[in-house]
Amino acid sequence: MSVQSMTNSSTADIKTTLAQIHALESAGCDIIRVAVPDEQAAAAIRQIKAEISIPLVADIHFQYKLALASLDSGADKLRINPGNIGSNDKVEAVARAAAEHGVPIRIGVNAGSIDRAKYGIPSAEALVESGLDEVRVMEKLGFEDIVLSLKAFDVPMMIRAYELASQRCDYPLHLGVTEAGLAWEGTIRSSVGIGALLAHGIGDTLRVSLTANPLEEVKVGREILNSVGLWRRPFTLISCPTCGRCAIDIAEIAGEVRLRLETNPPKAPITVAVMGCIVNGPGEASLADVGIAGGKGSGAIFARGKMLRSVGEDELVDELMVEVEKFGTDT
Repeated sequence: MSVQSMTNSSTADIKTTLAQIHALESAGCDIIRVAVPDEQAAAAIRQIKAEISIPLVADIHFQYKLALASLDSGADKLRINPGNIGSNDKVEAVARAAAEHGVPIRIGVNAGSIDRAKYGIPSAEALVESGLDEVRVMEKLGFEDIVLSLKAFDVPMMIRAYELASQRCDYPLHLGVTEAGLAWEGTIRSSVGIGALLAHGIGDTLRVSLTANPLEEVKVGREILNSVGLWRRPFTLISCPTCGRCAIDIAEIAGEVRLRLETNPPKAPITVAVMGCIVNGPGEASLADVGIAGGKGSGAIFARGKMLRSVGEDELVDELMVEVEKFGTDT
């Protein structure tokens, strides 16, 4: 399962675009998409490709010749939106060129851009039909190197569309909730929609579409994969909700632990529990690789299912990190 994002810089601004892609690569982005609104952007792909190590998708709308130019510049994949490239002969020209270059095409359907005259109001069925209509045009040419996406803001509609597509075709599916919103709301919508599909084995790539820094898209995408067991991040932090039984500053301690784990990533994937009271604390902490179970102004340090020692509240983070360091070397 691959995580994708998209630059928000002008693609023709090669220096800025490269800086953004390199940052996204470091954050765990597997595939990057760039907008190609003009010939300058299409030409810039050649230089950008020479200086990155992840596949690049050229995002094409309205002008089919920009797809051809992007292929000539070395794009690894094209994304087109059904209906806005133009007549079937233009779609066919793009498909033929993609076949010659050995490049796949993603048919990216959005609920907001389907042909209302043809399909009526957006629905899961309309999204699927819109995508499959474009698929049929390409299949007539023998072109089947296709990826399909069926994005909508309406999460139940999006989920249903992908379920239908998975039943009706065998093409890889790129998951996403389109126009998901600002970071907080968009993270929730994307996690619900994408996570529900992944939990049922549907989906091959994903993008979390946020009105935010693209780095946030990658972080959320990675955490979705981590949550459904399709990828294990360097660390998973478990922390309990606050309640009246908590006798230590659990929020501050958990925040400090997360900061230290991000600053100095563990040597091996690890689950770290920061628990605040004696109800669930010892059990959860002992189930994690390492953990804290809080008491009154103090806490117990756990590792590999065993309680090791009790320390004061002001020592908890330091002592926990000692065990994190050991975990990477004593396996």
